[in-house]
Amino acid sequence: MTKKADKIDRLAELMQTSEATTGASLWREAMRRLRSSKMAIIGAAVIAVFVVLAIIGPWIAPHSPTAQTWRGEVFPNQGKFVGMRGENWFGLDHLGRDLFSRMLVGARQTLLVGVVSMLIGLVVGALVGILSGAAATLGGRAGQRVDTVIMRITDIMLSLPGLLLAVSIAAVMGQSLTTVMIAVGVVQIPVFARMLRGSMLAQGGADYVLAAKALGVRKRRIVLTQILPNSLSPVIVQATLSLATAIIEAAALSYLGLGNPDPAVPEWGVMLSQAQRFFDNEPMMAAYPAIGIIITALGFTLLGEAMREALDPKLRG
Repeated sequence: MTKKADKIDRLAELMQTSEATTGASLWREAMRRLRSSKMAIIGAAVIAVFVVLAIIGPWIAPHSPTAQTWRGEVFPNQGKFVGMRGENWFGLDHLGRDLFSRMLVGARQTLLVGVVSMLIGLVVGALVGILSGAAATLGGRAGQRVDTVIMRITDIMLSLPGLLLAVSIAAVMGQSLTTVMIAVGVVQIPVFARMLRGSMLAQGGADYVLAAKALGVRKRRIVLTQILPNSLSPVIVQATLSLATAIIEAAALSYLGLGNPDPAVPEWGVMLSQAQRFFDNEPMMAAYPAIGIIITALGFTLLGEAMREALDPKLRG
């Protein structure tokens, strides 16, 4: 628990910096570094392809993702499947449905769950982080006590394995797509909260904050107009990295049967779960959704890591 929390605090602290001596702003310098980073370019390209396919997938899918058009050609009980062919680029699943069409349509479902889950964690976590950071920075002794209580709660949440916490929440709430979004989002809350709080603490001793205090500016205004805007860099980076985590955890919950109750609706985690029974006879049924999940998560991770390096003051040239 302590190591995980310290790592988050350290990342928030490292990514705080003032403008460079050249006069270029932090974000302008970061964008320059990102444009020259191969890791960022590859990550952005993967994300762009994934998002485009998720948006237009249902319109370009060659066949209905739910129609069992070729049901008479597959015999899963006998281990007879249809692989790649001209009419079905990825072959057929165990019910005679076109796998390529299901992959395209399933990308939208996967993106939707990942983005909504991340937004839940970001919004709620940011509100908690702002409250804790403002209390610790400008709240005096009473604020310190509030900050301590909030941080102990987040530490408890961070001490639990993320997937285990998500599974527990989903099991209590029941099987549904909304449940998956909420469960994965709740797991992200303490990460965003501690990240923003640590960033605000790092900014709390800056010269501009001390000057604002000396001029008698109200504490609320200092927090909202000075400290908070300058503390968002690590949160933005974490949002990108959290998308990768959200996609993997959402797929895991769907794989465990806690996602969409309608198994006919294409979703990569559900497809992976359905393919498990037939892995010995047709491993590609599981390989396609697994590869999709891995590549998509890798894209967000590459871009997030590139953003972290671009915003890290120790790496700025």
